[in-house]
Amino acid sequence: MTSAHDLMLQVDTILSHVWMVRTFLKHSDEAEDDDELRTVHRRLYDYSLSLGSHYANDDAESYLKQAKKKFRRLREANDLFQEIHLEISNHTNFKMAARSLAAAVDDVAELLDI
Repeated sequence: MTSAHDLMLQVDTILSHVWMVRTFLKHSDEAEDDDELRTVHRRLYDYSLSLGSHYANDDAESYLKQAKKKFRRLREANDLFQEIHLEISNHTNFKMAARSLAAAVDDVAELLDI
């Protein structure tokens, strides 16, 4: 059985991929003109931010509790991005960001048993 601490580390490692998608989206030219895209990168930020202090304090129990509590927002951000990314850009970067985000969200869900 995986300890809470190890599970926190696994989830946080996967969230590093979410963070990179968020950074790409935030700094894309398309984000300047698209409210929905800004909503996606803000929700990804908010999810990560909600876990940061628990991680910094090495509080695995609180981290995992918060990760489960706020997971709906992460899933909603992914769902919205999957819905809109091709309308925003057909560029490979957006396609790969969508695939990366979907995989990360699925992996987090599996680790959190959601």
